[in-house]
Amino acid sequence: MNDGAVRYRRDGFVARITFDRPEARNAMTWTMYEQLREACDRVRADPEVRAVVFRGAGGKAFVAGTDIGQFRDFKSGEDGVNYERRIAGYLAAVETLPVPTLAVIEGWAIGGGLAIAAACDLRVATPGSRFGVPIARTLGNCLSIANYAAIVAVLGLARTKRMLLLAENLAADELAAAGFLAAIIPPADLDARVAELCSRLAGNAPITMRVTKESLRRLLHAGLPDGEDLIRECYGSKDFRIGVDSFLEKRDPAWTGK
Repeated sequence: MNDGAVRYRRDGFVARITFDRPEARNAMTWTMYEQLREACDRVRADPEVRAVVFRGAGGKAFVAGTDIGQFRDFKSGEDGVNYERRIAGYLAAVETLPVPTLAVIEGWAIGGGLAIAAACDLRVATPGSRFGVPIARTLGNCLSIANYAAIVAVLGLARTKRMLLLAENLAADELAAAGFLAAIIPPADLDARVAELCSRLAGNAPITMRVTKESLRRLLHAGLPDGEDLIRECYGSKDFRIGVDSFLEKRDPAWTGK
């Protein structure tokens, strides 16, 4: 498999950022994360952009998390802390964009893919899409405090606990009922509805939207506690190494609790 790419193009007033690694369900490599940051920088530098659409290539996944092979080099909990800090920077690049953002989800939005979608302002999905962070049965790692807060903010505490503790992947209709999705759209209508939403966003007052986005971001992040001790405990565990090896070798992990 290749490193994939995150592709940028501007179509009139709409910037389109595409996660392009369909053979791996658009799982993110470090190359792709860096290109995501660069694409966000291009949006900030272009005063003609009025909306940004994030979408996965291939029609079967938005983003299926971070490429798990990249975890094999982790030796300690500090590697986990550094990883989560790095991911926080990429998510912040999306979250702090000064114009409205729309995630268009077709298929899987898992792990880091769910985090990227949650960092966007609006989300739409096709009927068969699935969402989750199944790390309790796959890798045995954890999220940062900021990522937990973002998921709770859009899904609610009870649904977040169910998704994380039971490692369930939730269906699009449940997430629409929770308010996470603005709409569920049949594939045949998707492009037209996305164009309609972008047009509506472009017609609204840009300063009002920018200030509103930043106000809500500050509210979400205000007073978050430090959680690096929890990240060190999880990424430094024997279970995390077991989880990574088991995932890559396509076998069930035998957790030890250590």
